[in-house]
Amino acid sequence: MRSFLNMLALSLPAVRGSILAPMIGLSLAFAALQPAGAAEGIAVFSDRSKIAAIGGSITEIVYALGEEKRLVARDSTSNYPKAALDLPDVGYMRALSPEGVLSVNPTGILALHGSGPREAVDVLKKTSIPFIEVPEHYSHEGILEKVRIVGKALGVDAKAEVLAKELDAKLTAAERRTASIKERKRVLFVLSIQGGKILAAGSDTAADGMVRLAGGVNAIEGFSGYKQLSDEAIITAGPDVILMMSNAGPPVSDDELFGNPSIASTPAGAARKLIRIDGGYLLGFGPRTADAIHDLAVSFYGAQVTD
Repeated sequence: MRSFLNMLALSLPAVRGSILAPMIGLSLAFAALQPAGAAEGIAVFSDRSKIAAIGGSITEIVYALGEEKRLVARDSTSNYPKAALDLPDVGYMRALSPEGVLSVNPTGILALHGSGPREAVDVLKKTSIPFIEVPEHYSHEGILEKVRIVGKALGVDAKAEVLAKELDAKLTAAERRTASIKERKRVLFVLSIQGGKILAAGSDTAADGMVRLAGGVNAIEGFSGYKQLSDEAIITAGPDVILMMSNAGPPVSDDELFGNPSIASTPAGAARKLIRIDGGYLLGFGPRTADAIHDLAVSFYGAQVTD
């Protein structure tokens, strides 16, 4: 799916634009975002009746909190749960148009960090509609932080704390299942193949975070984000496993992947060891991540993963 491919390949943080609205409009918008609880650094919508959710994990969290009735729209990466597909789609989270988001008349915009482009986000932040940005950290704690921020924004702190504790326990259990494994799999996450060149994940990416949580080791070191690798870099990395998304395009066949000379020269290529998992499930860092960690660990280690 193009949305997940672009979401990962760009890996660009959203940049906060300066707000040039008149002082009265600015004061009203700020007041809407900063009621009781603002001292904790977490914003709250004053009117939570019609929220536009931007980012797949944000939409999933809203549903997990049982607050989906507040949603008036979602972005194109928000395709889980299935019921979310019935909501109006305001576009891909990294290619938003202000007109598309504003067309649903939201009373608040809840957006995952990294939404863009910057110019569109700047325009949305200058309107009188409160805009709350949710941080994205590819970690166990990052998921809990998202849940608490979304819950605070929607005025359901207690429900968010219950969900956070449930997810904390599930994540901890999922991570412990690979604690006793000594020989860790070296994993190469391939985002795409362009002109025969492998675009792979370095550090500070969702793929890197998931590989580590599932007990693996990112075979690529020395850079953050996503980068095209030289043949020498791939051979030197020596991955045991290739990991890809099952729904990112353009599709890459097994024959195309393992026909790449550099991939063929690695242990993963010799064994034709490839794991494909749905992008939203694998890299969403939301309510389903504990299950994704378990499934990925089993794909890495099989029966060595403890229950």
